[in-house]
Amino acid sequence: MRIAVLDRDSGFIQVLSKRLDRLGWEHRVLGSPVPTDAIASMRLSALVVDLAVLGPQAWEWLERLCGALPELGVVVCTGPSTVAQRVRGLRLGADDWITKPCHPEEVIARVQGVARRRRRSTGRTESKPLMAGEVEIRSDQFQAFVSGHGLDLTRREFELIELLAAAEGRVLEREEIYSRLWGYAMVRGDRSVDVFVRKLRQKLEKASPRWRYIHTHFGIGYRFAAESLEVVSLEDVPSSVPVDWNTADDQGKLTGAQQDHELAAGAL
Repeated sequence: MRIAVLDRDSGFIQVLSKRLDRLGWEHRVLGSPVPTDAIASMRLSALVVDLAVLGPQAWEWLERLCGALPELGVVVCTGPSTVAQRVRGLRLGADDWITKPCHPEEVIARVQGVARRRRRSTGRTESKPLMAGEVEIRSDQFQAFVSGHGLDLTRREFELIELLAAAEGRVLEREEIYSRLWGYAMVRGDRSVDVFVRKLRQKLEKASPRWRYIHTHFGIGYRFAAESLEVVSLEDVPSSVPVDWNTADDQGKLTGAQQDHELAAGAL
């Protein structure tokens, strides 16, 4: 395991470093924010970061990091925060959030949990692309394409489309989607899933307007299935329908028969 700790709390760093040494983990301490490409070059399994070190640019830096390095496990370990702040950090891409003061064993356990989830997702590199309509989902690249052109998706949006598409037409409940993407139970009234589905659906409809992919099952959740919006041509009419079916006489006979049937039913 190779991790980095972005923190300036000397006492916390000292205690955590001793425990990491006993585990035989490779680790390094970062005293200030570093560019995303520098973190990428470290080839880390996880990053433990105190947002207080980042100052006013914390949210922007976190979003940029998680978007550029989706394979990196990010654990925020910072001082007391509000629910809104924790939710924002997790939505920006952090995998977990710990509030200081905390025990180093908890930090290590959270990092191990993130690493386990990452290992389970390594199968992406061996998986075949998922195809639906004009959309191709490449898990190994963390990217989705429409007719060969890449979709501009955030990390969470890609995880959402991957999850929905992998269900192979099965309806996924909102609670299941939330727990699998965010890693914990959904709070009653939370609309995060609906917000992300709406954003993803808008991007898909803009890039592939002739198809619909995400279908809402009200009160339940969402289903992913490619359905064409193109009007069926005359050549696609089943052979069981007479060739001259479009004549006015046949249309009138059908309408009259339907009206007679409805009147008879009403008389009963």
